[in-house]
Formats: sequence, structure tokens, C-alpha cells
Amino acid sequence: MNIEAAKNWSPATAAGNEGWQHLASAAEPLAIRAGDGHVSLVDADGTAAGQARISVADGRLLIDDVAFAGGRLDQPQILAGLVDAALRLHPSFDRAFLPVAKTLWPVSTLATEAAAGEPERAIVHRSVLRQLPLLWRSQASHSTYPALTTAIGPEDRLPPLRQPRPCGPMYERWIAEIGLTVSLRPIDRRTDLDLFHRWMNDGRVAFFWELAQSHEELDKYLAEQESDPHIFGVIASFDGEPTGYFEFYWAKEDRLGPYYEPLDWDRGWHGLIGNTRHLGRPKTLALFRSVTHYLFLDEPRTQRIVGEPRAAHQKMLSYCADAAYDKVKEFDFPHKRAALVCCERERFFREVPL
Repeated sequence: MNIEAAKNWSPATAAGNEGWQHLASAAEPLAIRAGDGHVSLVDADGTAAGQARISVADGRLLIDDVAFAGGRLDQPQILAGLVDAALRLHPSFDRAFLPVAKTLWPVSTLATEAAAGEPERAIVHRSVLRQLPLLWRSQASHSTYPALTTAIGPEDRLPPLRQPRPCGPMYERWIAEIGLTVSLRPIDRRTDLDLFHRWMNDGRVAFFWELAQSHEELDKYLAEQESDPHIFGVIASFDGEPTGYFEFYWAKEDRLGPYYEPLDWDRGWHGLIGNTRHLGRPKTLALFRSVTHYLFLDEPRTQRIVGEPRAAHQKMLSYCADAAYDKVKEFDFPHKRAALVCCERERFFREVPL
């Protein structure tokens, strides 16, 4: 259906902006507009990229009359954005009922279930939708490798061949609870070194990271990462303002690998909040959940995200607990007593609000 054919409603009559939606296919965010029983995704010029009617009947969240702007080739991404917006507007529902794919073909990229007794309805589950690379994860920044074997790596823990690190923006998601957009991008030592040096030489950060070093030493640290396929650094921002630094790693090849039974696609991360303006539990927890979300989105074969915070770092462990990480055990690294924490994919998408 062409969006011009939709009747009795337009973005101009909507109640207002309900937030932002970041499609993997779009360079700029789309505004979420809701009102009069409809939801739409609107470009900066006020043009609706897509819209739908939403209603609740018999305890079900229904999405009907879906329409797309003429010429849009990213209809699956738009539909995913509309469904996600509908679920945000109705947070008590964990699934939405859509028309079947034979009447709305992008449904085939989202739905995993046919409604019992209703041949004209397909079901999209919230926990499935938020694992799909249709929203938030920039498609142009990523490449996916097949499971190719390699003889390069730790001899006792040879990994599959790893894809190169992303280039450019990796992830963007508007977080209603704090009213900010979180974004992730690779660190660039040519432009980010001063920021990295300032954060690492902050006493609060240096206590845990032990990298209070000179520009030259930190430049070497980042340069060594560039030649190591198992790890790379990331700058996290709120509304474009650099906020924290994270390191994403493949656990099998990491120093953590010998201390548990790693799977090929296990991922892990270290992180810090360097911008003191954004300290505090709501923002920190939003970042930790977003980082975990990104790592699951990045590689669909990843079933576990692991970490190794200090065993005595109770604040960090409490953040982990609120992001669906279980404490598995304690163990001794050469430099610290650590806790092994683990987040399972199924539990994360079932329990963690995004």
C-alpha cells in the first residue's frame, strides 16, 4: 500500500513526537509520532516513511493498515521500527499481531509464529524483534564472516577467522528512560588520543584500568589493538557527546579464555565512564545494557557475553545483575581476584528492558 492512500490521518494531526527510531538502513533518525490510534515514522522534512494503525482488542496488540512511502526499499526496517514503537507505547505487551506476509510481505522478515486459529495474523515477539539487525546496528559498518578455521591464535584455543572491526558508526538507539540517544563508534587514535589520555589519567579511572600513561604510551597501546583481531576499542556517546570507552573482545582468544570453557563466538567487554557529566546509575546501566545488546546484534552466533570484573567491585557486579549477567565463579588472574560473569542471549532478550 502506498502511504498516500492511507485515510483520515497524517503525521500533521498526530499528538506529537514520542521519541526517535534508528533504522539500520537510514543515515538519520526518524521521529516517532503517535496519536489518534496511529503511529508513524517521520523524516526530518515531515514526510512519513511509514505508518500503521495500532489497537488493543481481546488482550492483544494489533497492528493494521500498514503503509510505506512510495519508493522506499527498506520496508522491513520501517516495519520493524513501527512494531518497536508500538511495543514501546504499550510496554505491557510482549508481542504484536500483524497481517500475514501474503498481504504485507515485510512481515516475513519479522514474524516467527502464526496466530492460532487466525490464518490472517502473524506474531512478532519483542524478544525476537530486538535481536534482528534491522534497527540500531549500522549495516554499512559491519561485515559477517563464515565460520572459517585458522591456525593463527593461541595454540590451545584456536579461534575461527575473525572479521575486521567495524568502520564508522556502529550502533544508535534512543533510550526513552533517560531521553538520550546512545551511540557507539570505533576509537580512532589519530583523533581520540587526547580524550583517551585524559580519561585514563583520571584517578577514578586509573584505579581500575592502571593505564595512567603518557600520550606516547597510550598511542602504542591503541596501535597494538589495531593489529590484534580479537579486540578493539569503542567510544560510547550520549547525543553525540563522548561519554565512555569500551573494549570489545572475543573471549576465546582473550586472557579470560583459559579460565573457563569458551565457545567460538563468546564475546566480552571492559568499560569506563570517562565523562563525569554522565555518571550515575540510570545512564551507566543504559550504556551497559546497550553494549550487551550491540554484541548480541553484531554476531547472531554469539550466545554468551562474559566479563571479569574485580570480585570486590560490588557496584560493577550490581550493574551486571541488572543487565542479566550471572556471577559464575571467582578466580585469580595474575593481577587481580576476578569474578566471571555471564549473560545468556535468551535471558537477556526475555528480561532486559530496551
